[in-house]
Amino acid sequence: MSKFYEKITARLQQFIAAQKIFFVATAPNSGRINLSPKGMDSFRVINENRVLWLNVTGSGNETAAHLLENKRITLMFCSFEGAPNILRLYGKGKEIKEGDASWDELISLFPKTPGTRQIFDITIDSAQTSCGMSIPFFDYKGERNELNDWAAKQGKEGIQKYWKDKNQTSIDGLPTNLLK
Repeated sequence: MSKFYEKITARLQQFIAAQKIFFVATAPNSGRINLSPKGMDSFRVINENRVLWLNVTGSGNETAAHLLENKRITLMFCSFEGAPNILRLYGKGKEIKEGDASWDELISLFPKTPGTRQIFDITIDSAQTSCGMSIPFFDYKGERNELNDWAAKQGKEGIQKYWKDKNQTSIDGLPTNLLK
């Protein structure tokens, strides 16, 4: 049976902190739904209704485009070890980029990560847990370093060029406003 919450309780925060992977879903008003797995040390619970997610350079920038259009975002955490559980956080998000007023304060909450692209600041409207009894067990073996190695090799100028060439629009042609 699922249960809804109006906030991230202490128990839900502990569950989030124990997960090695989470999933981000956004959708434009019309077009493709984007659902992506995320990892690394990139998620912070700020308070019972606010979370931050550090996003790094990737093949697309769908979340930014979708949030510009409608702000809707869902985050999902699944227990792959221990007691079964699925947690969804429903909210509204906004993008924070380097140079924005709150950037320095917020980026200090995360480890220095090559290829850092933006932080998504998300206000949580509700949380939902469900049983997760059909989710299989998986063993965590460690983080992959390929993306960080690639970004470090590109350097700041190479990353900026990549953003210009590949991250300016969503796959549906929506603007991301990544570069000013």
